[in-house]
Amino acid sequence: MKVLLVEDDASTAAYVCNGLREEGHEVDHAGRGALGLELALTRPYDAAVVDRMLPDLDGLSLLKAMRAAGKRTPAIFLTAVGGVDDRVEGLEAGADDYLLKPFAFSELMARLNALARRTTPERREETVLAIADLEMNLISRTVARAGQAIDLQPREFRLLEFMMRNRGRVLTRTMLLERVWQFHFDPKTNVVETHVSRLRAKVDRPFGSEMIRTVRGSGYLIDAPA
Repeated sequence: MKVLLVEDDASTAAYVCNGLREEGHEVDHAGRGALGLELALTRPYDAAVVDRMLPDLDGLSLLKAMRAAGKRTPAIFLTAVGGVDDRVEGLEAGADDYLLKPFAFSELMARLNALARRTTPERREETVLAIADLEMNLISRTVARAGQAIDLQPREFRLLEFMMRNRGRVLTRTMLLERVWQFHFDPKTNVVETHVSRLRAKVDRPFGSEMIRTVRGSGYLIDAPA
């Protein structure tokens, strides 16, 4: 997705921008309402994330101006203003969703993905994931490589599933902690490294070729053997 973020708090903006880019999305950031409106009206976006309290032009006015100009870009209000009347006012101004601060990035990403699904054709849900001779059946919760069954613990299965769904993509430690362990903070343990090592021992080592790879300083990826 190409996302417009209109947020004046520098730390929140950095957190969201970094998270979106780690997920492989493109993001433009505006720290003021007027600049956000200019970008929204002149560039194409798949979604907008807008704070309500902004310098020079508040989020409500920004979104109303977008809708008045015919811009139907799906939009989420990201704000600390959380009263019922405030949420109703935001939705009536043209917002598609409303997320209160403080928030978890994984929830924001889930809401953005939900908005994206509304505007794209429905796809059949995958039941089998496959990379080369590695196959995962999501219905029977089984894994096999070269026809040989691989016994995985539930967390190992979730980790491998997330990696296979993102084949060829570098997955950072932060992404794995959020998606596989639902940690929205760094637990300061080697839980990710330990589970990746266990996966390698089961998925790679017995078959003599490497699929799970470490990208130094970045994270991990899975792909067909080189």
